[in-house]
Amino acid sequence: MKALVTYYSDTGNTKKLAEAIYEGIKEAKKDIMPIAEVGAVDEYDVLFCGFPVQARSVPGKVASFIKKLPEGTNIAFFATHGSMRGGELAVEAFYAANQLAASLNILGTFGCRGQVKDSIIESLMKKAEHKPWAQEAQSAAGHPDQGDLEDAGAFANAMITKVRSL
Repeated sequence: MKALVTYYSDTGNTKKLAEAIYEGIKEAKKDIMPIAEVGAVDEYDVLFCGFPVQARSVPGKVASFIKKLPEGTNIAFFATHGSMRGGELAVEAFYAANQLAASLNILGTFGCRGQVKDSIIESLMKKAEHKPWAQEAQSAAGHPDQGDLEDAGAFANAMITKVRSL
């Protein structure tokens, strides 16, 4: 069994989560690298693909990566976001990722909060339509925290177990 943990990270939150997933993978060969460095993926039994939620969706670099994956690739998505865990914006991003990966074998998703840049919060606080989300995002300071990282490790093991049962 061989796993690849790959990610796109803007602020470092998603990279932290990727590292926790990588460390959480037990009893499998594994590699970790940014999406921009990934070449062929044929040698991997499972891919963990991470991204920061941006505008309720998947960043363009990640979308391009997903679209190029071979049909039937086993993939598990993980993401960081400023919303509450399980919130509407994060869920919409996972729906977008799942649509991009329609020809892949989607194993599961994991999302957790990630601290949002102060400059983004300040900018959104000035716009009435975005102020509620910006206020919610302020409470994501300090995330991903230790609990988030432990949950990510457990997610990794669950996905490896799932691949082994296929």
